[in-house]
Amino acid sequence: LATGPRQNNSVFYEIRTYDIKPAKMKEFVEMVNKYLHFRTAHSELVGFWHSELGAMNKVLHIWKYDNFSHRTTVRHALANDKDWQGKFISAALPLMEKQQNEVAYLVPWCQLRKPPMEGGVYEWVTFQMKPGGPALWGEAFRAAINAHINTGYTTLIGAFHTEYGLLNRVHVLWWNESPDHRAAGRHSAHEDARVVAAVRNSVRFLESQQNVLLIPLQCSPLK
Repeated sequence: LATGPRQNNSVFYEIRTYDIKPAKMKEFVEMVNKYLHFRTAHSELVGFWHSELGAMNKVLHIWKYDNFSHRTTVRHALANDKDWQGKFISAALPLMEKQQNEVAYLVPWCQLRKPPMEGGVYEWVTFQMKPGGPALWGEAFRAAINAHINTGYTTLIGAFHTEYGLLNRVHVLWWNESPDHRAAGRHSAHEDARVVAAVRNSVRFLESQQNVLLIPLQCSPLK
């Protein structure tokens, strides 16, 4: 029942989340930074992060594809890439506990952006909305996001609506200068009547929400 408008072109984003064994996170991150160039030779990486707050021992990375045929071609090439398979995959898999992927589109009113400068932190917010899709909750959700943007304390990088994975799920990627800057901005937003009104209208359609503070890896295009 996830119906409603989305972007008009066929571009989509694959969101991959890996649970890493607690004692192996440092080793995994070092391997990613060292060998990811073999992977990015095949398709575009949007960003690669590890969790700092809200979740532990997780990495999250986002890949852009022109269409599903493009992804199929890339996955086939990766399976036959001896450097990628031999130097990274064979060594990295024993460090992982779980893998999850989702396919998502940018919501139609959002374009993927870059932060105003490097060196900040990212917040990954996952909203599980009620069944019905954007046709039911899209406008209220957009108003709540815009209310936060209009306070000026945070920068929207992208908002993604799932196509494969749990439906009626929206991931929103924010950027802030620091965790303290984000905390101060949130306190101000909670006292802003416009934000409070917009959020109250949107949460009528909300089933759950999770926030994770993310730190970009050295190899991440979004830093």
